[in-house]
Amino acid sequence: MENNKTKTKFCDTYTALLIFTQTKWVAPTYQIVTKLPFIPTEQEIDLLISACGKQTSTVLQMLKETGMRIGELVQLKWIDIDLERKTVNITPEKGSNPRILPISDKLIAMVNKLTRNRLTVFQPKKHMLREYFCTQRKEIAERLLNPRLTQISFHIFRHWKGTMEYHKTLDIMHVKKILGHKTTRCTEIYINLESALFLADTNEWIVKVAHNETEAIPLVEANFIFVNNLGENCAIYKKRR
Repeated sequence: MENNKTKTKFCDTYTALLIFTQTKWVAPTYQIVTKLPFIPTEQEIDLLISACGKQTSTVLQMLKETGMRIGELVQLKWIDIDLERKTVNITPEKGSNPRILPISDKLIAMVNKLTRNRLTVFQPKKHMLREYFCTQRKEIAERLLNPRLTQISFHIFRHWKGTMEYHKTLDIMHVKKILGHKTTRCTEIYINLESALFLADTNEWIVKVAHNETEAIPLVEANFIFVNNLGENCAIYKKRR
């Protein structure tokens, strides 16, 4: 169970303390069952974003578009958001990699409506942001009679982003870069999540050939993925049907 991980950590910490004090005990053992995280639909995520207050909805939109951790979000300063280039510069936590990611015009408009009364863009205390969010989430779930909404946490947005990015690209290195993972070991969970969520999806592809830059640009704009070059002036692109 998820709580058993916490119990195991407490036991390990207490054992370390007893070793320091030259005392022994028989530590209890807990079975840790790992399961795939809950992934909501995009419709549920967007519904939650639109129904929350101004600051909370902006927080959720930022998490949806970037997949950053909430600890990275509360560190965001106004200078980290480049309105001209439409990017956000993420300072990592938990040993992750720094990254600069694109953000949408919608998110920029939401950010511009926030009051600039501190160095950070959002409330810098994570527990306060969570409290605001949980209160609104509960009210929205009850009003819409959708208990699934109560399962959407800040970290679920990160899982959703990783899963959707892998589904679009089937490129685990791309997902690793977006989420800032040091290795693909943490990223590989999104292969399983994508497979579980899109079982009904076909693996058939639309394949196109571009012979020059003029032909390649519209394919990239239509979300085709580069596969390889067949020759000096022949590149293959593909996209799921």
